[in-house]
Amino acid sequence: MKITDLLKKDGINLKVSAADQNAAIDALIELHEKVGNLNNVSAFKKAILAREEKGSTAIGMGIAVPHGKSFAVAKAGVTAITIPEGIDYKSLDGNPSKLFFMIAAPDTAADTHLEVLSKLMTLLMDSSFAKKLIEANTPDEFLSIIDAKEAEKDKEEAEKKAAAAPAKAPSSKKLLGVTACPTGIAHTFMAAEALELKAKEMGLSIKVEKDGSAGAKDVLTADEIAAADAIIIACDKNIDMERFDGKEVIITSTKEAIHNPEGLIKKASEEKLEVYHFTGTKSASMSSAADETLGRKFYKHLMNGVSHMLPFVIGGGILIALAFLVDTVAGYGATGGGNFGNMLPLSSFLKYVGGLAMGLMVPVLAGYIAYSIADRPGLAVGFVGGMLASSGNAALFSGDSPAFPWVTRLMGEGTPLDGFNTFIGNFAFTSNGATVSGFLGGIAAGFLAGGIILVLKKLTAGFPKSLEGIKPVLIYPLCGIFIIGVLMSFILNPIIGLINVGLSSMLTALQAANLIAVLGLILGAMMAIDMGGPINKAAYVFGTGMLGTAQVLMEKGAEANDPAVVACYIAMASIMVGGMVPPVGIAIACKLFPSKFTESERETWITNIVMGSSFITEGAIPFAAADPAHVIPCTLVGSGIAGLLSAIFGCTLMAPHGGVFVFATVGKWPLYILAWLIGSFITAVMLGLIKKPVNK
Repeated sequence: MKITDLLKKDGINLKVSAADQNAAIDALIELHEKVGNLNNVSAFKKAILAREEKGSTAIGMGIAVPHGKSFAVAKAGVTAITIPEGIDYKSLDGNPSKLFFMIAAPDTAADTHLEVLSKLMTLLMDSSFAKKLIEANTPDEFLSIIDAKEAEKDKEEAEKKAAAAPAKAPSSKKLLGVTACPTGIAHTFMAAEALELKAKEMGLSIKVEKDGSAGAKDVLTADEIAAADAIIIACDKNIDMERFDGKEVIITSTKEAIHNPEGLIKKASEEKLEVYHFTGTKSASMSSAADETLGRKFYKHLMNGVSHMLPFVIGGGILIALAFLVDTVAGYGATGGGNFGNMLPLSSFLKYVGGLAMGLMVPVLAGYIAYSIADRPGLAVGFVGGMLASSGNAALFSGDSPAFPWVTRLMGEGTPLDGFNTFIGNFAFTSNGATVSGFLGGIAAGFLAGGIILVLKKLTAGFPKSLEGIKPVLIYPLCGIFIIGVLMSFILNPIIGLINVGLSSMLTALQAANLIAVLGLILGAMMAIDMGGPINKAAYVFGTGMLGTAQVLMEKGAEANDPAVVACYIAMASIMVGGMVPPVGIAIACKLFPSKFTESERETWITNIVMGSSFITEGAIPFAAADPAHVIPCTLVGSGIAGLLSAIFGCTLMAPHGGVFVFATVGKWPLYILAWLIGSFITAVMLGLIKKPVNK
């Protein structure tokens, strides 16, 4: 694949007049739309602007390379414009930008197009090449300049690979480098090229590993790292630093490598650098972690756990819902009782496998929260804490457990220790020996496990270096698992277990008092406030927790029609219908009130119908981002009413995701669809009433 396979003639516009940065972005996006690279213009622009907020993509030398990865990209592509008089694009070198390439990459697995894009980025580091492009008069001339330069670069690469061995550097130091940016498209390869070009100019050699979206290129081998004297880490995201333990390292950003490669190479080749010592954590990105608020850190760690947990919840939850569906179709809906979902071999199999997957939900949640906090040493401790949260203490302390008489004999009957044993037994479990703290306990266990490992790292920091190897395989897991076991069994499980019992009682009481509708209203509205953000995720995590609670209640003998179980399923139904309203409501508004939306926004109505029907609330984000003051109140009201009606109708949902694809598992599905449509039309009508026409 060549660069010109991604950059088409119709995607080039030369000698453009643009007033500012935003006008240049619009011109580039318009070209992407023209050549058919996009399926959602508004969403793609949001991705571009989000990338610019992290730092300007103007790399200096009169060049800017705005880029974005998004579901809104139908196919990978590049567009280009030139603005000979230049505009202020917030370049770090302070000079106006004249040459613009905009990269659109699909938000999917890595593909061959990324290698081509990396080649384009490296070519732009040649100032004479960029100058020729700025001076080009026609798109054909523009493309021919790129073709010629690409052929020249390919020849250089072929000659480099054909060489028997790389030229030995005259420097007394052997240099290596690693570059990585958040998207892995532009700055990764430009930083690497800047270092390689400057090293060649200075008569030195350097091998640079590029950690791009398509995977790492030119990976540094263990032998190369062992032989290296200095390593330049120019990264804007976390990378694995363990392999560089004991080496002289410079840690900087990709922008520093692009704009000051000479200074970095001089420092690496001429100065004595600080020796890096691996502490068990990945390297921090150049955006200072110290600037993060406590709330932001909490959210980041929690979402790391949630993102890893969701596949287990969705896969397992839908399998369990299908088990209930099979029994319902077979006529056991009213007679299955406590065995509902296990009445037939097929339903029993589906429920068993789904139950295993759901059983991993809390351990995975806790494990990956701990991993986010303390890296790999936190995984084992977090998983065990999550297992204790999901399993409770009954297996250890119940009178029927083999462990219980063993503990009694150990402590001695009829002795003071016997009384202590009774105290432990009473304190360590509640509700007849079942201290299941569930997903709330899993969240607590994850943060606790991460904190335990951080404390252990500090306490063992002064150990002899000869013991470094046993810390992650012996000290951290042994001490960490013991500590999390004690704290979860004797403190968190009993306390959070009582909270869960109270929550279950509250849901039962709400339904008995016909107040479950209030909960449905709140949960539905929460899904539409930030559409995939913290509030939306909080409601969704609550709903999946309620499914887990229903599963536990049924394992204890509750029937599918018990009030507490039904309340859990009603809550999940309100959450999903609330999340399905915003995209569909906006799609309806685009058809009913076209003057309130731009042409590109109106074209997304089918996409939004599909996304809303699939329970993908994020389809409404571009509209909310473009006009939050008018869009969010409309979606908030519509989703809240949909959740309220769903709860009033008594609609239930046993699956945690799926949209219309799991409607067969919805209790009272015709009324559920009615609630969804009413909420969507309320959103659409409100948008038509309060949103201003685009020409104003």
